Amino acid sequence: MKKIVLTGGGTAGHVTANIALLPELRALGYEISYIGSYEGMEKGLIEAEGIPYYGVATGKFRRYLSAKNLTDPFRVVKGYNEAKKLMKQLKPDVVFSKGGFVAVPVVRAAKKYKIPVIIHESDMTPGLANKLCISAAKYICCNFPETVEQLKNKPAVLTGSPIRKELLTGTREAGLAFTGLSGNKPILLMIGGSSGSRIINQHLRASLDDLLPQFDIIHLCGKGNLAPDIQRDGYVQYEYISSELKDLYACADVILSRAGANVLCELLALRKPNLLIPLSKAVSRGDQILNAASFQKQGFSEVLEEEAVTEETLVTAIKNLYENRQTYIDAMKKADIGNGVERVMELIQRF
Repeated sequence: MKKIVLTGGGTAGHVTANIALLPELRALGYEISYIGSYEGMEKGLIEAEGIPYYGVATGKFRRYLSAKNLTDPFRVVKGYNEAKKLMKQLKPDVVFSKGGFVAVPVVRAAKKYKIPVIIHESDMTPGLANKLCISAAKYICCNFPETVEQLKNKPAVLTGSPIRKELLTGTREAGLAFTGLSGNKPILLMIGGSSGSRIINQHLRASLDDLLPQFDIIHLCGKGNLAPDIQRDGYVQYEYISSELKDLYACADVILSRAGANVLCELLALRKPNLLIPLSKAVSRGDQILNAASFQKQGFSEVLEEEAVTEETLVTAIKNLYENRQTYIDAMKKADIGNGVERVMELIQRF
């Protein structure tokens, strides 16, 4: 029986791709273990899947001044030593890393014992944690052709992101039944991530008078962002959706979303026309802006910069997206990538 160690954590995006691989790994008889941080959010997600979970110390690598820059290097060293012990204990044939700072000591420990490592970079430009892991990788799985080009002297492979199979099994009927919408109008689904997007929530709600005559709207607004005072026919809102997301995707005609790499890969695999409002560079490293630009260049998405969002520009962009939806669907059908499970699994089985 082959053994694999999965790692990654810090955000849901660093865990969901690993979870998407579990059915295939189990079907092939792999013995699966997971290494994350002691009490990171990945711990609960993985333990819910029945996978043995091991925690190691981890520290963040910051580009800005912080008192923790003085203490976190010691945590990283501690995590590296713990990861080395786990490598000797678990003896994996291969390590698959989805990224996040917890992955750094795990990947470096695997390299120490000459265990093959495959890493996955979701965004167009590698984050700092993955930059520290690239030299240890046998393969670097990428979501964007531009990333492969940037890493042309490295073993980079265009795979797309592994997507949970259940997301591909939703039905319009179930989505309508869950939301209570009639299905008589096109449906706009807004996805703001688990924490939501204040600016998109604000402008979408301010635009309801202009949008509701043409669209029914499903608004995933993020934890703590419900507006109970807004009760409109054809408008439903939820803080967060889990198992029903597949059905909401299935019944949506167009999508309004941030530009996180994982949701982009889901939209591509599902061939959903989408309007992206990437997170501003003022509050991020700009990866969503680059992700969105790539999808726009490939004809998969329309993009509206956050700084340009008003009620008028948002309504115009959504209506244009719907009018031209088939153009985006056709481009996505021609794409060379979709659900990355198959391609990532092919690489894993080489070891």
